[in-house]
Amino acid sequence: MGILDWIILAGTLLFIVGYGVWKTRGSKDVKDYVLGGNEAKWWTIGLSVMATQASAITFLSTPGQAFHDGMGFVQFYFGLPLAMIIICLVFIPLYHRLKVYTAYEFLENRFDLKTRTLAAVLFLIQRGLAAGITIFAPAIILSAVLGWDLRTLSVIIGVLVIVYTVTGGTKAVNVTQKQQMFIIITGMFVAFFFILGYLPPDITFTKALKIAGASDKLNILDFDLNTKSRYTFWSGITGGLFLALAYFGTDQSQVQRYLSGKSVRESQLGLIFNGIFKIPMQFLILLVGVMVFVFYQYNTSPLNFNPAATNAIMASPYAKDYHILQEGHVALETEKKMAHNKFSTALELKEYDAIVEAREEIITINAKDRSNREAAKALIKMADDSIETNDKDYVFIHFILNYLPKGLVGLLLAVILSAAMSSTASELNALGTITALDLYKRNKKGEFTPKHYVKATKLFTLLWGLIAIGIASIANLFDNLIQLVNIIGSIFYGNVLGIFLLAFFFKFIKGNAVFFAALVTQIIVCVIYYTLIHIHPTGEEKLGYLWLNFIGCGLVMVIAFLFESLERLLRNPPIKT
Repeated sequence: MGILDWIILAGTLLFIVGYGVWKTRGSKDVKDYVLGGNEAKWWTIGLSVMATQASAITFLSTPGQAFHDGMGFVQFYFGLPLAMIIICLVFIPLYHRLKVYTAYEFLENRFDLKTRTLAAVLFLIQRGLAAGITIFAPAIILSAVLGWDLRTLSVIIGVLVIVYTVTGGTKAVNVTQKQQMFIIITGMFVAFFFILGYLPPDITFTKALKIAGASDKLNILDFDLNTKSRYTFWSGITGGLFLALAYFGTDQSQVQRYLSGKSVRESQLGLIFNGIFKIPMQFLILLVGVMVFVFYQYNTSPLNFNPAATNAIMASPYAKDYHILQEGHVALETEKKMAHNKFSTALELKEYDAIVEAREEIITINAKDRSNREAAKALIKMADDSIETNDKDYVFIHFILNYLPKGLVGLLLAVILSAAMSSTASELNALGTITALDLYKRNKKGEFTPKHYVKATKLFTLLWGLIAIGIASIANLFDNLIQLVNIIGSIFYGNVLGIFLLAFFFKFIKGNAVFFAALVTQIIVCVIYYTLIHIHPTGEEKLGYLWLNFIGCGLVMVIAFLFESLERLLRNPPIKT
């Protein structure tokens, strides 16, 4: 990175932090601090909702996901527009009518305190873990840039976010996220057009898409009914729908965004805005990853994109073996380039048999390349099992650091770090609010001033920030960061969504039945995850994780119905004649 990159990066981040602190200083009461005084317009809500969901993981992991597995991940979002409509019609009017600060206040009004507390605790567990991961993601970036320790960087990033989140509350999160989304969208468009400009002169965008298609990177729709597949059309409109309903309808990090709206209409317009533009935005980010894949068909790529992994293996007794794999990798890259040139020529001449032959050759080379990379990962693990061998999350950052011009590197790093700060700020804001209002205030005896609860919310926000930093310090890359966050959410979200649906639509079911049904459901979902989804060294997934949202939601509703029926039967046994 050059001086210009550092100026752009540091200037962007300091502006966001300073602007957030200055714009929102001096919250008078809980309403002002938690709901931003209910002043947010629909565009602020829409951008804030998008920024909350679009973390650094989105811009770090999603291009890497597309690089390795193609565009199929976009199916994950197919249920989102329908979820936005349902939330606008059901959730938002109810929350505004009840004038709640948190989604879980409604559960106490409908059921009882213990059900409200259980739902709040489930939220705190999953969102607390996710907050740590959203801090860990940008730490990976700066670690690759600076060579600094990941734990040190997690602390620095966490502290930056804590400063303006604790100071300004929800309003600070909202006003900074508008600037962050502008930086994010601008940066991704710039990156996309630069990648296209770096392709060989004869490779047009249309031809680049065909090249990506030859390697099965453009398989957007998968109508396979196999539940083992993570991303299919069916899992997207079912599991994805339930996940989106739970996330946007019951997750306080999102609910708090639209509860700050000036009116029901402003909140609804903000969510509709998100429903319309979210899928195109994700499509663009995935397409950036696919274009990076095409770029590396004509340019040199490392055997493993994680620089720390390469350094570790080269300093180990396995360096010679790794060098042999690198020689094989270089040879495969030459073969790959020749095969793609052959494919490109066949496309221009419109020779069908030659196109098919070249495509088959590309598929064969890709299989050899995957095998070679897996062998490299195995060697790295033997050299140092503490080094992360999974390199999906390093693909895009490798391209940024090695191929983009000065100034643009700083902009793209600012994009990813801005996204990290926006989503982490929303999460800490929500975690502090839930802890202060749903647990502390609700269970604390005595009357206290509004300023007392503002201070308590700030203190709990700070505490959760420290916890998130701690989680980031012990995190690892798992399979892929964006998948890890969604897996964590899927384990809890279906259950919580089911509780809310019972509250909305099944008035005859009472608090005891729901509480115990939720406990049983959470245990069952965890067992399903560890037995059918959690990947063991010798096993494979038996179920796509998105289905957990549907299963959890359905289970809690069925079990609650059975418990309520049993309880009524015990209270009113049939009269013997």
